[in-house]
Amino acid sequence: MSPIEAAEVGAVIVFYHPDNACIERANRVGRMCRCVVVDNTPAGSAENEARPLLDPGIAYLPNGRNVGIATALNQGVAQLIADGRMFAMLFDQDSEPTEELIGELTSVLRACEQRHERVAVAGPAYEDARLRGVAPFVRFGYFRLKRVMPVGEVPLEVDFLITSGSCINLACWSEVGPMDDALFIDLVDTEWCMRAHARGYRVLGVPWVRMSHELGGKPIRAFGRNYPMHSAVRHYYLFRNVVALLKRGYVPFSWKSTELVKLPARLLIYILFIPDARKHVQMALRGLWHGLAGRMGTL
Repeated sequence: MSPIEAAEVGAVIVFYHPDNACIERANRVGRMCRCVVVDNTPAGSAENEARPLLDPGIAYLPNGRNVGIATALNQGVAQLIADGRMFAMLFDQDSEPTEELIGELTSVLRACEQRHERVAVAGPAYEDARLRGVAPFVRFGYFRLKRVMPVGEVPLEVDFLITSGSCINLACWSEVGPMDDALFIDLVDTEWCMRAHARGYRVLGVPWVRMSHELGGKPIRAFGRNYPMHSAVRHYYLFRNVVALLKRGYVPFSWKSTELVKLPARLLIYILFIPDARKHVQMALRGLWHGLAGRMGTL
C-alpha cells in the first residue's frame, strides 16, 4: 500500500486470552496500517498483559472482561472513525492478514466509491485446511444456502461475509449502524450484512483474495461432510441468536427458511457425533428458550 492508501485504512483486532502468536500477528498488522486492539480478556488473567508486548503505535483498549465480539468491534471501529479512517479491516486474533489482503480489499471499495456504488463491505475467500481448502461464498436460498465458488476477477454479490478479514466502508457506518451488541457473539456478521442489504447496500466477495482462517474449533465428520465445531456455550448463543433473528422483519425469509431446516439438523449432529452430546443439546435448547423469551446479551 502507498502511504496515502495506508492513511485511509485501519484494522480492528479483538483479543480473548491471546497467546504470543496472536500478539505478533497484531504487531505485523500495526506495521501495515493503523491498528486498534480491543482486549476482551478478563482482568487478572495471565493473558491480560498484552500491552507491554504490543508495538507502541497500536491503540490498546482493554475491557477487563468479555463484552462480546459485537461490542468490541464497535469500540474499535469508533476509534478508527475518530482517527479519520475511511475503511476498517476486521480481524480475529488467529487470522493471518497480509498487506496484499488489506490493499486489494480497500482498492475494491475505493473503486466502488468512485463509481458511486453503495457497497458496505468486501471480504476475501478464506482457506481452512481442516475443512479441505477454500470455502465458497454464500447467498441465501429457500431452505438451503447457495454456495458460490470464489473464482474470477470480478467481485461477487453475496449475502454475508464472515467478520475476520472483511473490510467495512465506514461511509455507511452511521446509516447501517454498529454491530448488534445484544447478539454478543455468533451471527453478528450475518445480521450486520442483512441490515446493510435492507438499507440498500451491497456485500461483495472478492474471489481473487485469500486469507488463512480457522472457522470454529476442531471439525467433526458427519453425514459425509466436515462441520466446524464449537463449545456448548457457543451453541447456546447460536441457537438463541437464530431465534432472535427469525423474529426480525428485515431478515429475509430465504435465510429464515434455511435456519428452520438447519436447527433440528444441528441438534441431530450434536446427538449422534459429539461425545458430550447431552451438554450441547441442553445449551442449545436453553438458547432456543432464551431466544423466544427475548433474553439477549451475555449468558
